[in-house]
Amino acid sequence: MSTSAITSASGIQMDYMKLLISQLQNQNPLEPLDNNEMASQLAQFSQLQQLESMSTSFAEVLATTNRSYANSLLGKNVTFYIGNEATGELETKVGTVNSVFNDPETGENLLGVMVGEGEEAQEYTLSLDGVILIEN
Repeated sequence: MSTSAITSASGIQMDYMKLLISQLQNQNPLEPLDNNEMASQLAQFSQLQQLESMSTSFAEVLATTNRSYANSLLGKNVTFYIGNEATGELETKVGTVNSVFNDPETGENLLGVMVGEGEEAQEYTLSLDGVILIEN
């Protein structure tokens, strides 16, 4: 099975219709196809298309909701973990969210978090999933 693409419901339905036409053209006249079975299968494809459409709509709503949530974190202190390159252990960091942006490659909403002040300040980029605590 190919993992490069998922066939849409309409594509599956078109393939089914081609197969159905071939079956009708080559059927045994003494044993015709069952009309109820064909109607049932077509209804299932219709339901699959509706579910696919709902899934797309929910994904759009979720993306909008995530963006709104990320924007609501601007100016708030967040706690997150960062891997220490020297020791390989996780360190807890606390910083202020100073930017929200969208990664053009993944479409993920990311936070720009400033930890520390002055010359020692460091900016980290993290996903919404990386936030473990939010404070005013």
